[in-house]
Amino acid sequence: MNDLGTVSLNGDHATLTFERRLKFPIDRVWAAITDPAERAQWFGTTHIADGEIVIEPEDPPAPPEAKRVTGRILTWQPPEDGHAVFEHEWQQRIVEDSVVRYELKADGDTTVLTFTHRGLSERNALGFVPGTHAFLDRLRAHLNDEELPNWQERYAEVAPSYPAWK
Repeated sequence: MNDLGTVSLNGDHATLTFERRLKFPIDRVWAAITDPAERAQWFGTTHIADGEIVIEPEDPPAPPEAKRVTGRILTWQPPEDGHAVFEHEWQQRIVEDSVVRYELKADGDTTVLTFTHRGLSERNALGFVPGTHAFLDRLRAHLNDEELPNWQERYAEVAPSYPAWK
């Protein structure tokens, strides 16, 4: 399994896809992506209430109003029978409205996370892919109880691996 994400096009819209194998049980990974206190550690302040989500990421370096994400929770399916899904709208001032999905599948003592972000323009998807990679690396470090990589430094390290950045 390769940590690099892909960007696929369907008409005017793109989908970012990442697949990560995380050496933790599905319940632990679910908590890391849905518990606001845990999300704050690797992503940024997150409020989840009444079927809505508000995210105020720490990074990238930009005005808070440009980074703020809001949306309705579309799917909240906690782990059951080795499968879980957390999906929500992504409404952010700097990009078109889109949807992110975290799908978890248990595989023995590990969890396979398939992350998708769909509905962005090609330009925005190509801009988001290294940043998403950096956030998912921070998630893995959080789960491993390791020092989190600096988002900006990690972004700069992985950006050349993506087509728009070569």
